[in-house]
Amino acid sequence: MPKNEGEETPLMKQYYEMKAKYPDALMLYRMGDFYETFGEDAVTTSRILGITLTKRSHGSPGDVRLAGFPHHALDTYLPKLVRAGQRVAICEQLEDPKLTKKLVKRGVIELVTPGVSYSEYATDTKSNIFLASVYFNKTEAGLSLLDLSTGEFLTTEGPHGTIDKLLNSFQPKEVVYPKGQEARFHELFGGKFYIYPIEEWFFDRDAARDKLKKHFEVNSLKGFGIENMNCGISSAGAILNYLEMTKHDMISHITSVSRIDESNCVLLDKFTLRNLELLQSPYEEGRSLADIIDQTITPMGSRTLRRWVCMPLKSPEKIKERLNIVETYIRHENERLETEVLLRSIGDLERLASKIAVGRITPREMIQLKTALSCIPLLKEQCLKTESAILKKLTEGLEECRELYEKIGRKIKENAPNQINKGGVIAAGVNTELDELRNISGHGKELLLQMQQREIEATGIPSLKIGFNNVFGYYIEVTKTHKDKAPDSWIRKQTLVNAERYITPELKEYEDKILGAEDRILEIETSIYNNLICEASSYIRTIQNDAKIIASIDALISFAEVSITNHYNRPEIDDTDIIDIREGRHPVIEKQLPPGEEYIANNVYLDTAKQQIIIITGPNMAGKSALLRQTALIVIMAQAGCFVPAASARIGYVDKVFTRVGASDNISQGESTFMVEMNEAANILNNISERSLVLFDELGRGTSTYDGISIAWAIVEYLHENPKYKAKTLFATHYHELNEMEHSFKKIKNYNVSVKEVNNKVVFLRKLVKGGSNHSFGIQVGRMAGLPQSVIKRATEILKQLENDRDKNNQIQKNVETLASEREGMQLSFFQLEDPVLMQIRDEIAGLDINGLTPLEALNKLNEIKKITGI
Repeated sequence: MPKNEGEETPLMKQYYEMKAKYPDALMLYRMGDFYETFGEDAVTTSRILGITLTKRSHGSPGDVRLAGFPHHALDTYLPKLVRAGQRVAICEQLEDPKLTKKLVKRGVIELVTPGVSYSEYATDTKSNIFLASVYFNKTEAGLSLLDLSTGEFLTTEGPHGTIDKLLNSFQPKEVVYPKGQEARFHELFGGKFYIYPIEEWFFDRDAARDKLKKHFEVNSLKGFGIENMNCGISSAGAILNYLEMTKHDMISHITSVSRIDESNCVLLDKFTLRNLELLQSPYEEGRSLADIIDQTITPMGSRTLRRWVCMPLKSPEKIKERLNIVETYIRHENERLETEVLLRSIGDLERLASKIAVGRITPREMIQLKTALSCIPLLKEQCLKTESAILKKLTEGLEECRELYEKIGRKIKENAPNQINKGGVIAAGVNTELDELRNISGHGKELLLQMQQREIEATGIPSLKIGFNNVFGYYIEVTKTHKDKAPDSWIRKQTLVNAERYITPELKEYEDKILGAEDRILEIETSIYNNLICEASSYIRTIQNDAKIIASIDALISFAEVSITNHYNRPEIDDTDIIDIREGRHPVIEKQLPPGEEYIANNVYLDTAKQQIIIITGPNMAGKSALLRQTALIVIMAQAGCFVPAASARIGYVDKVFTRVGASDNISQGESTFMVEMNEAANILNNISERSLVLFDELGRGTSTYDGISIAWAIVEYLHENPKYKAKTLFATHYHELNEMEHSFKKIKNYNVSVKEVNNKVVFLRKLVKGGSNHSFGIQVGRMAGLPQSVIKRATEILKQLENDRDKNNQIQKNVETLASEREGMQLSFFQLEDPVLMQIRDEIAGLDINGLTPLEALNKLNEIKKITGI
């Protein structure tokens, strides 16, 4: 907005001063009953909200553009602005306009950003509103995450790749990082997050440590397990500084900071989260895994379930504990149904606790809190009925908060309105003055009539009446005939032609009470209610702990419900190297089949000794991709603690899941389909472990046939021959030449998804059978897709010609057979250059700039090479 627009008026001058402090935020400027925006802010606001853009001169030579909405509509419009990626500064009137003759004082009371937002501004209650803070150096990074709406505060540090996985798992709404590091941030973590740079001193380690200790009122951070996390502490301190910067100082609900421990859970990279469609589908009518298995009743239960899906457990013992509870709820139907009834009454206890901390809990929400607390003893009772030791142990930590429950019940009306300023919030019998004022306010006329009747009887003046005017309020009017009967204690106020008007001390007292009753009632109710909020704030940590336990119960009951509905079975989890799935199904696809059509189940067996790698061939649409995905989804569901869509499943727990599925150009980053494929493949090969599950689907189709076969062959060989890690792998491909690998590599087995050709038409049987396939049925699939008949006919002619040419020279097949026969034995010598480890070392050395290396960098590089060799 040009600075000369409206600068002559005091109001616009005040606005410009405020706006200068928040140049990158939309400013909602309170004017009476409206929030107004000006200039470019108004243009942006009107576009996002679809409200009218107007112009007004405001007494200045130029016109000022305006867009506004009623103040009571803030909760409707603010979330839309934030979801559109806007930072919004809320500028309020800091004094009552009635009490000043000058320009009303205003100030920004809150800066709402995509990641710093309370729950009333959120429309998606099933997801966390995480603010992330990232601090990074050359080798590692610290990550902290805070959901202001729940008080959940997490931190960790580790290699850049680990932090990247966590960012993708938690999906923060906003990420803050040190100013000037944008290019490096994009290089390490991509460009899909809403990011905001903040001052580098926000991340100062010593200041951050002091900030955290001061907030949590502790002498050291050892109790949180983060004492030695330098980068993690820097990122956590920066979050608290950022809250201060955005005017969020009511943070007593942030009662602890928890360490994210990678050793406890599987961290899935962004490719796997996207390819398996765990939380969302890229297709408009598609459904994610969470859509299918999330049958939770409370929003906090849904948030917990989604976290479990994105971060499955590694420990077989902890997984079995969840599975035991799920099985308990499946067996005890009555207790499960009764618990579900209680959960419906509890609601989002986690966010109610946070609303107490910031003083934003409404009277109706306070009644909801009371209802939730009343369910806790009943919930413990239900869990005890199941006679499950694990459930009993889980619910032992539930606290009933009996005293708080009773206080709310005693002080708040059951049918209290949503806002304190509506009145009628505090129950009768809590405050004597309040009860009296309500009586006066509600029965003022009756009280005056009673007083009038009493004065008539005392004075013997039958025509006496009590009236009111704006000049001197309530008065007693007596006709001239009876004026001599007026007591001396009455004070004459006005003489009329036919009557006299008097006032009395009692009448003035009632007048003060009647006229000031509404204001005083509101004042007393507000005071009592605020005191109750203060009393409730001492229970925040307890309520948060209750919420965590109840959310877990909700998620586990959801697993039980979905297992019953969809005929899932309990998986066997152990620490072997075996994945043995019998009659496995895809949990999402099976729910989208037409009525009456059954999903074709399949068996998959993998281990590290006999069948480490399965090469799956078969035509498009046969079901190869579905088979790969369902295997990963079954493993993830099992390790999250859910029963699985299979007749049986024995799963030696995995610690990493990698997928290279589908192909798409990343044009915005200048990457072709093939480059995307290679990036994802490189990520897998550089990060595999002994317990990894790897899925490759159609690798190499983004380049020429020869290149594609060569790369696919080399990758499969690398996975098979890696001396350290025998990652279990499913490799779906169109390159039938890869079937030759089974003859030379003992842990590679060929399978195909069977089809049947009837009258030159293909029928998909979708059954995985042993042996490779040498026919792609591409032309038949094209016919099914509706290609013109002339194209199908011509394609058939060309295929015959190519097959004849290949039969003549058989070059590709000869090359493949030669490649297999030239291979020297199963166990490669350490000194063979074809050894994948030696090749990796060679590549590391070849990429070094010897002349530019410092001695310290040389030592670090040597240490990296040493790690590669496993010495």
